[in-house]
Amino acid sequence: MTQVPNVYDAEPIPESALAEVTRILRSGDLFRYTSNDSPVALLEAEFATALGSKYALAVSSCSAALFLSLKALGLPRDARVMIPAFTFGAVPSAVVHADCIPVLCECGDNYRIDIDDFAAKLPTVDAIIISHMRGHTSDMDAIMQLCDDAGVPVIEDAAHSIGTTWGGRKIGTIGQIGCFSFQSYKLLNAGEGGIMVTDDADLIARAVIMSGAYEHNWKKHPVLLDSFAKWQNKLPLYNQRLNNLSATLIRPQLNELPRRVADGRRNHDHVAALLNESAWLSVPNCLPSEERAPDSIQFNLVDMSNRDTARFVDAAAAAGVKIQVFGQSEDNARAFWNWQFIGPIPDLPKTRAMLMKACDVRLPARLTLDECDVIARIITDAAAETMSPARAYG
Repeated sequence: MTQVPNVYDAEPIPESALAEVTRILRSGDLFRYTSNDSPVALLEAEFATALGSKYALAVSSCSAALFLSLKALGLPRDARVMIPAFTFGAVPSAVVHADCIPVLCECGDNYRIDIDDFAAKLPTVDAIIISHMRGHTSDMDAIMQLCDDAGVPVIEDAAHSIGTTWGGRKIGTIGQIGCFSFQSYKLLNAGEGGIMVTDDADLIARAVIMSGAYEHNWKKHPVLLDSFAKWQNKLPLYNQRLNNLSATLIRPQLNELPRRVADGRRNHDHVAALLNESAWLSVPNCLPSEERAPDSIQFNLVDMSNRDTARFVDAAAAAGVKIQVFGQSEDNARAFWNWQFIGPIPDLPKTRAMLMKACDVRLPARLTLDECDVIARIITDAAAETMSPARAYG
């Protein structure tokens, strides 16, 4: 029997990080503000350079970065913030935590924002969070043109999109602010953590103060001292800092990112081609301007009833591959009707229909093509077993 690859373990932390990790643990120096050149400060400088951004702020999670971005924009209480209806529950949670109101926008069968619904709702909102959910990039040219014309700021939730480009521009650098994740299932892994980037000096100064640069700790950021000084004691402190140990885990992985992006794209495209050979599975194409950096694969079920879908998922699981159908997994945090904390749940038929047939499978960049073949074969065999038993068994 062919062994099913483990898709849950992250890549090992590079050996180059281990000596520094040991040094920090022995010193106990985990707080980012004990020195001007702490590992967190070095990570911020290196990450900003890698993205081509002027400023970066490392924080405790991507959710914290989204929350601080909204607060840094100076939005009033009950400001309306539009988000895609297909995103992770942490995104509307960040909006609620920032004392704002989530406004959900329809998404289509290709998992991206429905531009017509986006344009219709844009006049009713004060800010935008574009979630590049599972690394799928919506039409950023159309979105930015609409938002620039309307004077509405855009935050990019790029938790799944480190290394993705749109028309040659790095995702996370197109809107006013970009937010990234260092959670273990992402291409850069610190277990937890996040970072935000921007070219706006005032935005980053406000975010730094609110992240927890109390008293004069902001002086340990090697930029923008004048910008920081004017916000001293004028903004609340939310204490969402990253610690030195997490930064030490991330820094050497920046050098690994190009390889991980290339391998992740290779694996995704290889499996996508195999899945698209099945009559019952369909992987949406990327948009022409998009160069993705995927670490998972999403595909739609074709002509399967809910009963068929359950049988398909069970068949794949029995063979060793876990398939999540976003809309049919109980309490799924990516199904908007489970976000009961946002108030009345809107009627979003396009997104609901998509989520009922959209499947998700982890596909880490570290897998070999042979391992990808095993995963693809299990999925396609499960579809054939479900929909055409005679053919499945010869």
